[in-house]
Amino acid sequence: MAAIVVSVASTLVASSPRYSSSSTSLLFTKLRSSSPFLRFSLAVTPFCSRKGRLMAHTLAQANLGLTYPAGIEAPKISFAAKDIDVTKWKGDILAVGVTEKDLAKDENSKFQNSILKKLDSQLGGLLAEASSEEDFTGKAGQSTVLRLPGLGSKRVGLIGLGQSASTPAAFRGLGEAVAAAAKSTQASEVAIVLASSEGLSAESKLNSATAIASGTLLGLYEDNRYKSESKKPALKSLDILGLGTGPELEKKLKYAEDVSSAVIFGRELVNSPANVLTPAVLAEEASKIASLYSDVFSAKILNAEQCKELKMGSYLGVAAASANPPHFIHLCYKPPGGPAKVKLALVGKGLTFDSGGYNIKTGPGCYIELMKFDMGGSAAVLGAAKAIGQIKPSGVEVHFIVAACENMISGTGMRPGDIVTASNGKTIEVNNTDAEGRLTLADALVYACNQGVEKIVDLATLTGACVVALGPSIAGIFTPSDDLAKEVIAASEASGEKLWRLPLEESYWESMKSGVADMVNTGGRPGGAITAALFLKQFVDEKVQWMHIDLAGPVWNEKKRAATGFGISTLVEWVLKNSS
Repeated sequence: MAAIVVSVASTLVASSPRYSSSSTSLLFTKLRSSSPFLRFSLAVTPFCSRKGRLMAHTLAQANLGLTYPAGIEAPKISFAAKDIDVTKWKGDILAVGVTEKDLAKDENSKFQNSILKKLDSQLGGLLAEASSEEDFTGKAGQSTVLRLPGLGSKRVGLIGLGQSASTPAAFRGLGEAVAAAAKSTQASEVAIVLASSEGLSAESKLNSATAIASGTLLGLYEDNRYKSESKKPALKSLDILGLGTGPELEKKLKYAEDVSSAVIFGRELVNSPANVLTPAVLAEEASKIASLYSDVFSAKILNAEQCKELKMGSYLGVAAASANPPHFIHLCYKPPGGPAKVKLALVGKGLTFDSGGYNIKTGPGCYIELMKFDMGGSAAVLGAAKAIGQIKPSGVEVHFIVAACENMISGTGMRPGDIVTASNGKTIEVNNTDAEGRLTLADALVYACNQGVEKIVDLATLTGACVVALGPSIAGIFTPSDDLAKEVIAASEASGEKLWRLPLEESYWESMKSGVADMVNTGGRPGGAITAALFLKQFVDEKVQWMHIDLAGPVWNEKKRAATGFGISTLVEWVLKNSS
């Protein structure tokens, strides 16, 4: 992703001189084209062992720097859903999710909330006293863990949920806070209870338990594959109290496991440095998904020559400078038990490194050292593929498409001012080589439309302009379809990921016109995220519902200096909604 001070778009370019020739233009340019309780175990499996699992790399030649991801034993958590007296629970930490309202006290400084009142009574008033001394008010993100005698648990944790708690994001945050408390205290047995769960419907209780489990799994996991030393998490069991029991809850918690493992896979892809995760390795990881779920998946990996035959001049122009050749990835999911009633495509930007090309990233804020995350869109797409392979929804066919390459600099590379020709015949004047992600997506979108799909969602770390507009936590979405916008926004609300719809202002297309080609690849700085989306729109069939998601902000957690896995949960929810 390019810094806003350099350009309004992020790009990566990879190339191989093997597909250049004296008889054919490097960029395939032409003037015009004519064509009681429930217990079970969940395991989050990091995909990094040496036994052929995902993210296990056995390369033919040594990686630059001789770096390989270490094998890490998967943490396992035994979840149990119980309806028992909280004062009788025995273990290391009893964590109570509380809102600001739950902490209200009477004239005698006693809790009015029934759960807190019961616990405080058992503790002889120490919980109310300690919460006041710790200045705990229940604000979101606030937590305190107290070691108080008098209960079956060794510690009591109070986790703030803010003024109210009703969203998946709030309950996922509760799970993450409990995981953090368990890690800091080396707790192995933890229980979670909501101070106020009486008002929740049966469906809300299921969704809350799912979000708590997902947050705990994701909060517990740390990507230590590239560290010489790592500490194993101590947490072994998590009891969820007061949110029901039964087969429906078991099914929802299994769903949380599947999606969480997919999010972790996506995080690992983005966290992996460019000297490890090359376009070839990304293609290898995609192929492993198809192999693991061969009953529902098929894989097609196109090399540069095959892409040339499909006239993907825009994508191959980007790929022209790198010693690592491009790999065009196409996974196809077909549902078990009959034909699909709807066909979808998920298209992810797959720039495994972005130098900016000849418009090289320089200066403060260019983030060139973080440009391994410029394949965050492809990580979301492949992470979703992994989850779909495990869940196996019926009635929907899904195509997962990634045009993987690097954006580098060499004598064979694309230059500012070059004109490339996309596979739909449209010509593009490259006025900025650091706006290359859209060039790769152009051919990927044309390819997706040719699969006969009805709906396409593409995801890309495309512009610094979107980060300036929406900040680091919200992705921008662009679509001419109100129906598709409603579908995806509903999916994001269920997943707890934040999206915001931005306009496709057609009048801004004036800045994208070229004097010598059909278009340029980037306009001016104003409205950069919008003009980038308008560019992509030129490569989508009008009969296909299409959405572009710019996740340049939320793909990366700057505080943790690590990937978030953003987009995967929303994509899975969207696919499932289309299957029902």
